[in-house]
Amino acid sequence: MPEIILRHATHSDLDALIELEHQCFSEDRLSRRSFRRFLDVPRDRLIVADREGRLLGYCLVLMSAATRLARIYSIAVSPAARGHGLGEKLIRQAEYEAAEADRIVMRLEVREDNTGAIALYRRLGYRQFGTYRDYYEDHGTALRFERRILYYRPDHEFPPVPYYPQTTEFTCGPSALLMAMAALDEKLPLNTLEELKIWREATTIFMLAGHGGCGPHGLALAAWKRGFEASAWISQEGPLFRDTVRNEDKKRVLELVHEGFLHDIGQTDISLHHDPLTPEAMETALHEGRVPVILISTWQLNRSRVPHWVTVCAMDDDFVYLHDPEIDTEEGETVADKQYLPIDRRVFEKMSRYGRNQPLQAAVIVGPKRPEGG
Repeated sequence: MPEIILRHATHSDLDALIELEHQCFSEDRLSRRSFRRFLDVPRDRLIVADREGRLLGYCLVLMSAATRLARIYSIAVSPAARGHGLGEKLIRQAEYEAAEADRIVMRLEVREDNTGAIALYRRLGYRQFGTYRDYYEDHGTALRFERRILYYRPDHEFPPVPYYPQTTEFTCGPSALLMAMAALDEKLPLNTLEELKIWREATTIFMLAGHGGCGPHGLALAAWKRGFEASAWISQEGPLFRDTVRNEDKKRVLELVHEGFLHDIGQTDISLHHDPLTPEAMETALHEGRVPVILISTWQLNRSRVPHWVTVCAMDDDFVYLHDPEIDTEEGETVADKQYLPIDRRVFEKMSRYGRNQPLQAAVIVGPKRPEGG
């Protein structure tokens, strides 16, 4: 029997891919336009199984631009070619190519009633880490699986950081701070009420459009008020985010809020540094059992230049591991997608600067609970 060759798909395979898609799926089919788009993204991989010019299967692997995650977006094997291990071969090739591209985790979704595929994934070492209801066109449930394909064991242990997703579009700062504080106090409440309380305490009132976001001064104060040690590292003096509003009255409000934060900080033992937090200082803080909350630009994640707060959970020679409180359910994201996100350290250095002309770098480091009365 002629050998099956695994290779990258080309635009000349489009007709065969569409035919295979219709053979394998009655719903949730990829369109010709979708296949063409994936073929045009250099970092993604569309691997096909070819026997003498006939396509017997494919595996589409998406590679995140900002993280070291890979995802099997779709896999199909022709009914005539099933039962001969072709699905496993496609998965193994997908893992190999993802590992060659320095991805450390492979993830995938599978229908909860697809017992054959689930058994294969488990046999290959995949573990279920989540469930996504109403995922398919017929409202079916997807099970989410993952397997680490590159391994790194950190030299030091870091305190585990619980995950808490923001429940509004404007409370990334409070949510990131809640995660940092909860890592140091397991009794800390993690709920929307506490999230909104912190937002009310830390908001800058105005920023961009819509509800105001939170700044490092306010977040440091919120941590201190809850009994934690806190320090703030800010590369700029003066009111932050002032250039994001055009109205002069709003600018004056930002100035007054900033003055209020500085006054309140002056009544505490919060350490205020007008310098950026270096990677070395951030790593030292983690080793000391402190948890950094960092302001980033989301450009590296989703091509949106929006200031966004995340929690740093761990670091090693290659990666900074983040809890990102924002979950985009419209894009199929779940809690598991935003925990311990591995970000290349070089990418993280770019992410941790907000703005173009004089980029802002801001961080709050949350330390252990202060002694009673401190």
